[in-house]
Amino acid sequence: MFSIVIPSFNNLGYLKLCVASLKKNSFFKHELIFHINNSSDGSLDFIKSKKYKFTYSHKNTVLCLAVNQASTKASTNYILYSHDDIYFLPSWDQVLKKEINLLNNDLFYLSGVMINEGPIKFNCGSNFKDLDENKLLTNYKNLNFYDFQGSYFAPHVIHKKLWDKVCVFSEEFNPGDASDPDLVMKLWKNCVRIFKGINEFKVYHFGSTTTIKRENMFKNNGNRIFLKKWRITPRFFRKYYLRGFSIFEGFLPELRKNIFYFFDLLVCKLKLFFKLK
Repeated sequence: MFSIVIPSFNNLGYLKLCVASLKKNSFFKHELIFHINNSSDGSLDFIKSKKYKFTYSHKNTVLCLAVNQASTKASTNYILYSHDDIYFLPSWDQVLKKEINLLNNDLFYLSGVMINEGPIKFNCGSNFKDLDENKLLTNYKNLNFYDFQGSYFAPHVIHKKLWDKVCVFSEEFNPGDASDPDLVMKLWKNCVRIFKGINEFKVYHFGSTTTIKRENMFKNNGNRIFLKKWRITPRFFRKYYLRGFSIFEGFLPELRKNIFYFFDLLVCKLKLFFKLK
């Protein structure tokens, strides 16, 4: 059904839990693809033992390059990108399939709703060792947000044709900061107007445990790169283009250009001017 791309860097405990959740809580059979960085903790041996597809690098290639390399092995029509510290909850793939069938086109970006490190605050454990799986599985159906507009979070799924067309994660954003809004902006430029966070597609996210970019996370200013590339800030993009976290109402309309829009746009231009000096 989906090609699920997961980068990982010496995060074996979380990686095993993520894989176990996909095996336990998926209705359909999926293609799992990993990029393993370095693997001094046995991650590569684990992936090989399960006979999953993977790419490998001897050093930490960080997020953007890792995802792009792994995605070259995808063979299905839909590619889903996930962190390795995510637990997928039951029915996630049935919800996505139903949503895709209703849309009846390929111009979409669909994502889940995160529990714990995300809009739904509900603590079932701070790490893979103390996850209270029974508590999570007992309560997750009653933990609700809403279908929201302007998603730009993992896990997300897009059609492979779009994935290949926009080259997914632009590697100037390595180790990964602001790479998500950059991807979404590239999709916007390619006429995508469905950016939907789906309430019934739930995952548990431990948060700040994905090690794919941690060792280099302060070496790049993603917001500044986004500003130089698109001439606006990620915040401006989320507010006026995506209308982030408003209730989902369908296709995003063209921009509403009022006095607040032009004031915030001026602020973007001033930031651009001073940062480029």
